[in-house]
Amino acid sequence: MIGLGPVLGQTGQAWRRLDVTARDLALGVVLIVISYLPGFRSNGTQIGDLATRPTDALAFVALALECLPLAIRRRLPVVCLALVSLGFCLDQLRGYHSFAGIGLCIALFSVGAHLHRYRYVTAVAFSVVYVAFAVSLTWIGAGEPPSEFVTFYLALTLPWGIGAWVRTARIAESEHRRRVAEDTRTAERIHIARELHDVVTHHVTAMIVQAEAARYLTAAPERLDGVLTDVSDTGRKAITDLRHILNLLDPDHGLGDRTPAVGRLHTLIEQTRRAGQPVEFTEEGCPAASAGSADLVAYRVVQEALTNALKYDHGGRTSVQVSHGEKEITVTVGTDGSGSSLPDPGGSGRGLAGLRERVDILGGDFRTENLMDGGYLVSARIPAGNPS
Repeated sequence: MIGLGPVLGQTGQAWRRLDVTARDLALGVVLIVISYLPGFRSNGTQIGDLATRPTDALAFVALALECLPLAIRRRLPVVCLALVSLGFCLDQLRGYHSFAGIGLCIALFSVGAHLHRYRYVTAVAFSVVYVAFAVSLTWIGAGEPPSEFVTFYLALTLPWGIGAWVRTARIAESEHRRRVAEDTRTAERIHIARELHDVVTHHVTAMIVQAEAARYLTAAPERLDGVLTDVSDTGRKAITDLRHILNLLDPDHGLGDRTPAVGRLHTLIEQTRRAGQPVEFTEEGCPAASAGSADLVAYRVVQEALTNALKYDHGGRTSVQVSHGEKEITVTVGTDGSGSSLPDPGGSGRGLAGLRERVDILGGDFRTENLMDGGYLVSARIPAGNPS
């Protein structure tokens, strides 16, 4: 036996795929059918004490005007309201009092929810037509006091007001989604800017150090060739890293470097050593399979710290310690202050500040410390498993 749930699910999907005009037309047809059922016939809205008239051909015209225009209630709400109002007036003035009169409330709700222009003009026009309708009923002897006409008019403002509230809520939700999307794009731009800052700063600093060293090696061409080779390798590595970052913007352009960030630490350490920085590297544990953003942030902490070592303690002994735990990655980078600073190290100070923010976002700790011997220490504890 086939379960009822899948059948209902497929029916619901087919219904949602229908054009809104077709769905709203179905609503109008249902109202017509209900209006002819024995329990609902001549049992609708009645204004005044006009005797109920038996159903005739003109009653079907009034019924069609009250129900079928609901098919365009979302796309042409003013036209829908005009036709339904005409049918409602005919229904009441002729004394049919059909259940289809509820179509006027649906049309008023649709105007409040879907009309974007000329809302006040429509409200005034509807009010004028309603006054003419009330005068006509009074003239043919409906016996309705003016206070009842006012009460019914106020009741008709309720569906309009509900529709206007729905429209306002929909606009507010759309604006909220727009702001969220804009904030997401802004955060992504900031993220990419920081990635570019880290990559360019590190590689260009290494190339500057190597180029400065090459100036003093003109008398030793065999060593000069090695330094220039290192400069070329550093430039190629910079291009590779930049291509990896740009692939984030255009993922279909290329596959990029799929190696985990922490897994590229050995390459980073070796490149820094070739730039003339003696680095002692210690790694404990194995990178977690689901380290998430922690993997990249740990790599950037080491990269930024080594960049600063090249700038401010070039040639000084540097230690890098990375420890992989089940729930966090710990990074410690320090120098002993025995090196020298570049003549113009440059830098905006954004690197470490940006890293501190990124570590804080992941719920970790980030510290920098100037040591007594002139060196400095950078340490970070980065919770693992956070989504990228």
